[in-house]
Amino acid sequence: MVLDPFYLIVPDAETAAALVPEGVKLLQLRAKGMDEARLRAEIRATRDLCAAHGCTLVVNDVWRLAIEEGCDVVHLGQEDLAEADLPAIRAAGLALGLSTHDRAELETALAARPDYVALGPIWETRLKAMAWAPQTPQRLAEWREALAGLPLVAIGGITVERLPEVFAMGADSAAVVTDVTLAPDPRARCRQWLAATRRWARPPA
Repeated sequence: MVLDPFYLIVPDAETAAALVPEGVKLLQLRAKGMDEARLRAEIRATRDLCAAHGCTLVVNDVWRLAIEEGCDVVHLGQEDLAEADLPAIRAAGLALGLSTHDRAELETALAARPDYVALGPIWETRLKAMAWAPQTPQRLAEWREALAGLPLVAIGGITVERLPEVFAMGADSAAVVTDVTLAPDPRARCRQWLAATRRWARPPA
């Protein structure tokens, strides 16, 4: 799996609709606090939007809905991984991304044979309270060695200005939430990310 170096994470279809047309090619829908009917509607709207713009959609956590709605990629945290039906995910043809925060979680993730692994938080993040201290960019180099050729995503506290550090340490993609979504002008910040990450883009396999 070849990942775009700019991995945008959004909370809803409305935010996706504002930013995907700017040129985003890798988007995660991380929708929280919604009932199933609304969540399904959000997935459908974002799926159709991404399809129209040649953007890969990753659905966070809700693997059953991702299967039912014909999505391409699902991303799971460690708790969700423990409860997920991995054979069903694979049978549906979905690629699998997994979050990790320490070595034990990395071993658990690798045992699940994911298509990519994320490490975070690299720096302190505004998104949510984390039980883990910032990993620092240097930890990415350890994950890069352990993952061999498996794609590595860096997440947590990353800004445009910090991008060279994470890619220098072996990340294939930099995930971002608040640096774009909470920016004074999210579209303008999204364009800055797109321009800054093109130097690390790889051609599709």
